[in-house]
Amino acid sequence: MTEFESKCYGMTEQAIREQYMQSFTAQRCGLEMVVMGLLSDAQELQTFGIELRTAANAVAIDQSRKNMNIAKYILSEMMDQRDQLLAANSKKIHKVAA
Repeated sequence: MTEFESKCYGMTEQAIREQYMQSFTAQRCGLEMVVMGLLSDAQELQTFGIELRTAANAVAIDQSRKNMNIAKYILSEMMDQRDQLLAANSKKIHKVAA
């Protein structure tokens, strides 16, 4: 795991693909639902021990930040896939038109 992956996600990008993007939820409901779940978890973590300034609270806040970064990573992967699909379709259209 790179230092960036450790600080940003708490796991490798490959682990994100395996644990989130290839999960049962992703296969059945789509990546959008995975992202919604991550953001919900992040939101819940932010309320953990909010009345107490404890080490556990700091860990929860850090994990919340990492969950949001994982969600953004998945969204960026979705955007890349969409762009690749659009580019491929555009090439097909230009071949047909020519």
